[in-house]
This record gives sequence, C-alpha cells and structure tokens, in this order.
Amino acid sequence: MKRIQITSEFTEFENVNELSPDDQKLVEEARLSANKAYAPYSRFQVGAAVALENGKILRGNNQENASYPIGLCAERVAIFAAGANFPGVKISAIAVTASSDQFHIDKPITPCGACRQAIAEYEHRYHGPIRLILVGETGKVLVSDSIRSFLPYQFTADDLQVKTS
Repeated sequence: MKRIQITSEFTEFENVNELSPDDQKLVEEARLSANKAYAPYSRFQVGAAVALENGKILRGNNQENASYPIGLCAERVAIFAAGANFPGVKISAIAVTASSDQFHIDKPITPCGACRQAIAEYEHRYHGPIRLILVGETGKVLVSDSIRSFLPYQFTADDLQVKTS
C-alpha cells in the first residue's frame, strides 16, 4: 500500500483591486453577466466570463428551469459558447462570480463538479491550462492556474483510448 497526498495551490488576493487590469475586466464582465442570469428559483445568480487567446471575451450565466436538472451553470454556458462560436481558439482564463437578493456573498464562488469536468475537457482539448479567477460580490479572490487544483484526478479522452502493451 502507498499513501498519496494531493495538494492544491491558489493565489489569494484581498479583493479585486489587487488583480491585474485584464483580470479586473474579466471579473467585471462576469458580474455583468450574473446580473442577467435567469435564476428565479434559487435566486442565486452566477456569472462567468471567458477570455480567449484571440482577445475576445464571452459571457455566460446560469439558466434555471422548474425541472432543476435541465438548467445550466454559468461556467458551462460560457465555455460552451466559446467552443461553439470560436472552435479552435483556446480559452486562457475564466472568471466566476455570483450575487443574490437573498443574502450577501463575501467569498469566492467555485465551480460545481460538472463545471470542473467541463473546464478540464477544454484544458485537455487545447493542451493547456485555463486560469480561474473566483470572486463573490465582495471579499477575497482566489486565482488558480488550472482546474487541476480543484480536480486533480480527471476523466479525459485519454481514458477512452484502448491501451495496448
């Protein structure tokens, strides 16, 4: 038997003002998108913005449905929009935030498991990391260089390949 220890590394900032101007812009785009989320059931509006290597920024927000399982999270809406509209263009970063009229969000919002897997797919697809910038309405900011910090054991297309010895 062998024990394996996994560690994750993040950079924590006191607030968005400590971020680079490009990262601040991406957070602002995510916040604008959160304001347009369709979240009548949870009243938890999530916004995401992806920065593409070609300089484009695309937004996504959560889209709820009375039948909860068929809604979509902001992160997947944004990255799937990037894949649909700019196939072949790598996503370099994604900012995620949330707001609510029911309570104040003063900590970074992290992607759910399904979104982590979707982001991992795009890292694998384009053979490179996607920076994650995670914020609440106020408070600290977490930045990670890759989804691997959140999902170290990933299921990728490589797992679907038949291995021969």
